[in-house]
Amino acid sequence: MDQARENLERLIQERGVNYSSVSRLLGRNAAYIQQYIKRNSPRHLDEKDRLVLARFFGVDEKVLGAPARRSGPVVELVQVPILDVDASAGHGALAEMEAKSSQFGFEEKWLRRLTASKASSLSIIHVLGDSMEPTLHDGDEVLVDLGDGQSRLRDGIYVLRMDDALSVKRIAIEPSGRRISVTSDNPTYPSWNGLDRRNVNIVGRVLWFGRQL
Repeated sequence: MDQARENLERLIQERGVNYSSVSRLLGRNAAYIQQYIKRNSPRHLDEKDRLVLARFFGVDEKVLGAPARRSGPVVELVQVPILDVDASAGHGALAEMEAKSSQFGFEEKWLRRLTASKASSLSIIHVLGDSMEPTLHDGDEVLVDLGDGQSRLRDGIYVLRMDDALSVKRIAIEPSGRRISVTSDNPTYPSWNGLDRRNVNIVGRVLWFGRQL
Protein backbone atom coordinates (compact mmCIF):
# COMPACT_ATOMS: atom_id res chain seq x y z
CA MET A 1 0.00 0.00 0.00
CA ASP A 2 1.43 3.37 -0.98
CA GLN A 3 1.72 6.30 1.40
CA ALA A 4 -1.39 8.15 0.14
CA ARG A 5 -3.58 5.09 0.73
CA GLU A 6 -2.05 4.48 4.15
CA ASN A 7 -2.68 8.10 5.08
CA LEU A 8 -6.31 7.95 3.96
CA GLU A 9 -6.97 4.74 5.87
CA ARG A 10 -5.41 6.24 9.00
CA LEU A 11 -7.54 9.37 8.67
CA ILE A 12 -10.70 7.31 8.27
CA GLN A 13 -9.91 5.35 11.41
CA GLU A 14 -9.03 8.46 13.41
CA ARG A 15 -12.24 10.19 12.36
CA GLY A 16 -14.31 7.12 13.24
CA VAL A 17 -15.99 6.84 9.86
CA ASN A 18 -16.05 3.96 7.41
CA TYR A 19 -15.25 3.36 3.75
CA SER A 20 -18.84 3.52 2.54
CA SER A 21 -19.67 6.81 4.31
CA VAL A 22 -16.56 8.44 2.83
CA SER A 23 -17.51 7.09 -0.60
CA ARG A 24 -20.97 8.63 -0.25
CA LEU A 25 -19.34 11.91 0.77
CA LEU A 26 -17.78 11.93 -2.68
CA GLY A 27 -21.00 10.94 -4.40
CA ARG A 28 -19.47 7.60 -5.36
CA ASN A 29 -20.72 4.05 -4.99
CA ALA A 30 -20.35 2.59 -1.50
CA ALA A 31 -17.35 0.42 -2.41
CA TYR A 32 -15.32 3.17 -4.09
CA ILE A 33 -12.96 4.05 -1.22
CA GLN A 34 -12.48 0.44 -0.15
CA GLN A 35 -11.51 -0.51 -3.71
CA TYR A 36 -9.13 2.46 -3.87
CA ILE A 37 -7.38 1.51 -0.62
CA LYS A 38 -7.44 -2.28 -0.83
CA ARG A 39 -7.37 -2.98 -4.57
CA ASN A 40 -5.52 0.05 -5.95
CA SER A 41 -8.51 0.89 -8.16
CA PRO A 42 -8.51 3.64 -9.17
CA ARG A 43 -4.74 4.07 -9.10
CA HIS A 44 -5.08 7.72 -8.12
CA LEU A 45 -7.84 9.76 -6.57
CA ASP A 46 -9.63 12.17 -8.83
CA GLU A 47 -8.45 15.73 -8.18
CA LYS A 48 -11.92 16.87 -7.12
CA ASP A 49 -12.30 13.87 -4.79
CA ARG A 50 -8.91 14.55 -3.26
CA LEU A 51 -9.86 18.17 -2.59
CA VAL A 52 -13.11 17.15 -0.87
CA LEU A 53 -11.31 14.59 1.29
CA ALA A 54 -8.53 17.03 2.21
CA ARG A 55 -11.10 19.56 3.40
CA PHE A 56 -13.12 16.91 5.24
CA PHE A 57 -10.12 15.58 7.13
CA GLY A 58 -8.43 18.96 7.50
CA VAL A 59 -5.15 17.98 5.83
CA ASP A 60 -3.02 19.17 2.95
CA GLU A 61 -3.85 17.55 -0.40
CA LYS A 62 -0.26 16.27 -0.59
CA VAL A 63 -1.08 13.89 2.28
CA LEU A 64 -3.56 12.22 -0.09
CA GLY A 65 -1.20 12.00 -3.03
CA ALA A 66 -1.42 15.42 -4.69
CA PRO A 67 1.66 16.12 -6.81
CA ALA A 68 4.04 18.81 -5.67
CA ARG A 69 3.01 22.10 -7.19
CA ARG A 70 5.43 23.32 -9.80
CA SER A 71 6.78 26.74 -9.17
CA GLY A 72 7.18 29.01 -12.14
CA PRO A 73 10.59 30.13 -13.30
CA VAL A 74 12.14 32.94 -11.33
CA VAL A 75 12.10 36.04 -13.50
CA GLU A 76 14.75 38.62 -12.71
CA LEU A 77 13.35 42.08 -13.35
CA VAL A 78 15.48 45.01 -14.44
CA GLN A 79 14.64 47.91 -12.15
CA VAL A 80 14.30 51.26 -13.90
CA PRO A 81 13.98 54.42 -11.77
CA ILE A 82 10.89 56.60 -12.04
CA LEU A 83 12.18 60.15 -11.80
CA ASP A 84 10.28 62.76 -9.89
CA VAL A 85 10.09 65.11 -12.86
CA ASP A 86 7.72 65.89 -15.71
CA ALA A 87 8.73 66.12 -19.36
CA SER A 88 6.29 68.60 -20.75
CA ALA A 89 4.25 67.97 -23.84
CA GLY A 90 3.31 71.59 -23.55
CA HIS A 91 5.33 74.45 -22.14
CA GLY A 92 8.21 72.54 -20.57
CA ALA A 93 9.13 71.37 -17.09
CA LEU A 94 12.26 72.36 -15.18
CA ALA A 95 15.03 70.01 -16.24
CA GLU A 96 15.98 68.50 -12.90
CA MET A 97 16.32 64.76 -13.44
CA GLU A 98 18.22 63.73 -10.34
CA ALA A 99 15.52 62.95 -7.78
CA LYS A 100 14.35 59.33 -7.89
CA SER A 101 11.04 58.49 -6.27
CA SER A 102 10.47 54.80 -7.09
CA GLN A 103 11.27 52.04 -9.57
CA PHE A 104 9.50 49.90 -12.13
CA GLY A 105 10.60 46.37 -13.07
CA PHE A 106 10.89 45.18 -16.67
CA GLU A 107 11.53 41.60 -17.79
CA GLU A 108 15.07 41.61 -19.17
CA LYS A 109 14.39 39.85 -22.47
CA TRP A 110 11.48 42.16 -23.20
CA LEU A 111 13.61 45.19 -22.40
CA ARG A 112 16.43 43.98 -24.67
CA ARG A 113 14.01 44.02 -27.59
CA LEU A 114 13.72 47.77 -27.07
CA THR A 115 17.31 48.71 -26.42
CA ALA A 116 20.81 47.43 -25.87
CA SER A 117 21.50 50.19 -23.34
CA LYS A 118 22.30 49.32 -19.74
CA ALA A 119 19.65 49.80 -17.08
CA SER A 120 21.66 52.69 -15.68
CA SER A 121 20.90 54.62 -18.89
CA LEU A 122 17.13 54.17 -18.60
CA SER A 123 14.62 56.28 -16.72
CA ILE A 124 10.87 56.75 -16.56
CA ILE A 125 9.38 60.22 -16.42
CA HIS A 126 5.88 61.65 -16.63
CA VAL A 127 4.37 63.50 -19.56
CA LEU A 128 2.77 66.84 -18.76
CA GLY A 129 0.47 68.59 -21.22
CA ASP A 130 -1.20 67.80 -24.53
CA SER A 131 1.20 68.91 -27.27
CA MET A 132 1.91 65.28 -28.23
CA GLU A 133 -1.74 64.26 -28.47
CA PRO A 134 -2.96 61.88 -29.75
CA THR A 135 0.29 59.88 -29.40
CA LEU A 136 1.05 60.77 -25.79
CA HIS A 137 -1.47 61.97 -23.23
CA ASP A 138 -1.09 64.14 -20.19
CA GLY A 139 -0.08 61.81 -17.33
CA ASP A 140 1.51 59.09 -19.46
CA GLU A 141 4.76 57.58 -18.24
CA VAL A 142 7.54 57.26 -20.82
CA LEU A 143 10.63 55.08 -20.77
CA VAL A 144 13.58 57.19 -21.88
CA ASP A 145 16.92 55.82 -23.09
CA LEU A 146 19.42 58.43 -21.91
CA GLY A 147 22.16 56.62 -23.83
CA ASP A 148 20.38 57.01 -27.15
CA GLY A 149 20.85 60.64 -27.96
CA GLN A 150 22.71 63.01 -30.25
CA SER A 151 25.21 60.52 -31.66
CA ARG A 152 22.48 58.14 -32.91
CA LEU A 153 19.81 60.72 -33.71
CA ARG A 154 17.09 59.48 -36.07
CA ASP A 155 13.38 59.94 -36.63
CA GLY A 156 11.41 59.35 -33.46
CA ILE A 157 10.13 60.84 -30.20
CA TYR A 158 12.71 62.34 -27.86
CA VAL A 159 12.97 64.20 -24.60
CA LEU A 160 14.73 67.52 -25.25
CA ARG A 161 16.18 70.13 -22.96
CA MET A 162 14.82 73.46 -24.16
CA ASP A 163 15.43 76.71 -22.26
CA ASP A 164 16.29 74.80 -19.09
CA ALA A 165 13.08 72.79 -19.38
CA LEU A 166 12.28 69.26 -20.52
CA SER A 167 9.97 68.72 -23.44
CA VAL A 168 8.75 65.67 -25.34
CA LYS A 169 8.83 66.25 -29.10
CA ARG A 170 9.00 64.38 -32.37
CA ILE A 171 12.22 64.72 -34.34
CA ALA A 172 12.52 64.18 -38.08
CA ILE A 173 15.81 64.21 -39.96
CA GLU A 174 15.54 66.52 -42.97
CA PRO A 175 16.74 65.24 -46.41
CA SER A 176 20.11 66.94 -46.16
CA GLY A 177 20.87 64.95 -43.01
CA ARG A 178 22.38 67.99 -41.34
CA ARG A 179 19.21 69.65 -40.11
CA ILE A 180 16.20 68.43 -38.25
CA SER A 181 12.59 69.33 -37.58
CA VAL A 182 11.20 69.37 -34.05
CA THR A 183 7.44 69.02 -34.07
CA SER A 184 4.42 68.46 -31.84
CA ASP A 185 1.88 65.82 -32.83
CA ASN A 186 -0.85 68.23 -31.75
CA PRO A 187 -1.11 70.67 -34.70
CA THR A 188 -2.19 73.55 -32.43
CA TYR A 189 1.37 73.72 -31.06
CA PRO A 190 4.35 75.24 -32.90
CA SER A 191 6.99 73.30 -34.83
CA TRP A 192 10.58 74.20 -35.69
CA ASN A 193 12.15 73.34 -39.02
CA GLY A 194 15.67 73.59 -40.36
CA LEU A 195 17.39 73.35 -36.99
CA ASP A 196 21.08 72.53 -36.80
CA ARG A 197 21.05 69.12 -35.11
CA ARG A 198 24.14 70.05 -33.09
CA ASN A 199 22.24 72.85 -31.40
CA VAL A 200 19.40 70.65 -30.15
CA ASN A 201 20.02 69.32 -26.64
CA ILE A 202 18.86 65.71 -26.71
CA VAL A 203 18.22 64.09 -23.31
CA GLY A 204 17.18 60.68 -24.64
CA ARG A 205 14.92 58.71 -26.93
CA VAL A 206 11.42 57.65 -25.84
CA LEU A 207 11.15 53.86 -26.18
CA TRP A 208 7.82 53.01 -24.56
CA PHE A 209 4.92 54.58 -22.73
CA GLY A 210 2.46 53.39 -20.11
CA ARG A 211 -1.02 54.76 -19.57
CA GLN A 212 -3.68 54.40 -16.92
CA LEU A 213 -6.99 53.17 -18.35
